[in-house]
Amino acid sequence: MTIELPSLTIPGVTVEVLRAKCATCSMHQLCLPMGLGAADMDRLDQIIGRRRKVPRGGTLFRIGAPFTSLYAIRLGHFKTYQINADGAEQVTGFQMAGELLGMDAISTDRHHCNAMALEDSEVCEIPFSSLQQLLADMPALLRHFHRMMSQEITREQSVMLLLGNMQATQRFAAFIVNLSSRYEARGYSATQFQLRMSREEIGNYLGLTIESISRLLSKFKKEGLLRVSNREIELLDPARLKAITAGMDRCG
Repeated sequence: MTIELPSLTIPGVTVEVLRAKCATCSMHQLCLPMGLGAADMDRLDQIIGRRRKVPRGGTLFRIGAPFTSLYAIRLGHFKTYQINADGAEQVTGFQMAGELLGMDAISTDRHHCNAMALEDSEVCEIPFSSLQQLLADMPALLRHFHRMMSQEITREQSVMLLLGNMQATQRFAAFIVNLSSRYEARGYSATQFQLRMSREEIGNYLGLTIESISRLLSKFKKEGLLRVSNREIELLDPARLKAITAGMDRCG
């Protein structure tokens, strides 16, 4: 489809190159409802502002910044984090392709966290005012958006449970199992993947020291649960990892 957007004309770059094609994006089944008609897909395409590249270590938005858009991750990985009273970073989540960033700001019109790319990444920028108008006209999209918000709330509650009630071994197992299921949902291997975040960032997120993360990796390797090579992870016994997460296996 060709959309006339004079404001996006850049010498040597066509609108077709800039336009985020929802229908042809490999992640559209995750961030859009199944069965959305061609006409509705076209309307959604028209409000996508641009594809925005964020280099590794680059910031997508910062705490306190005005809220104007949501960002659908097309490629890459991000982390969100806040700054605590002591000025230290507190990681609040890791996001990957097919997920939305920016929903934290909907209620106050200001972002409550920073979002940083863990690798060279790309997002589709969705102006929220335009999306609101579209949601009012497209019940299927509105229902899907509500589901995504509900999933985000559930994810936050799961993190609270993870940090509040689980032992360190359970926390780490739950983290690995969660990554596995998310990669599987995206059509990737559920048993072999790369950790895009550092051990320090994982520890920060789980409320554990980097030394604890290193010890847990060694423990899981010794128990035959994981094969680890730098940041490459292979799950050797997914069923037992799930049992550890559920507290049904003490792991050594």
